[in-house]
Amino acid sequence: MKAICTNRKARHDYNIVETMETGIVLVGTEVKSLRDGQANLKDSYASVDRGELWLLNMHISPYSKGNRNNHDPTRKRKLLAHDKEIHRLTVRVQEKGFTLVPLKLYFNDAGKVKVELGLAKGKREIDKRRVIAEREAERDLRREIKERERKR
Repeated sequence: MKAICTNRKARHDYNIVETMETGIVLVGTEVKSLRDGQANLKDSYASVDRGELWLLNMHISPYSKGNRNNHDPTRKRKLLAHDKEIHRLTVRVQEKGFTLVPLKLYFNDAGKVKVELGLAKGKREIDKRRVIAEREAERDLRREIKERERKR
């Protein structure tokens, strides 16, 4: 599994409740651009519209060697999932505070492009600060243990 890009901001801004893998419908120049690593998941999200799952605001740069038939960089892209999964996600997203956020874009072992979607609930500012404080405390503790072992 070769990751193309990840949405690092998503894990900072949201509590990820559940993840799932979906396929994505792309045109040829988009796949070539992805092989060059030209994608960005920042500010992108997924939504359900008329029983179909769509990925919005994902930016895939136009292919450098493409011609006038190159793709639109931020077009709406269809995600592929089973009807049962889409229905379950629809019910969950209608609950207050839940949203669908793409976490990672990657090539699977068969060479197909996949999107890891996360069912997420937004974090408040105080939660973000608490997570940062806990991470720093853990880092300080590890540093202290390492220094003690050096002195021995």
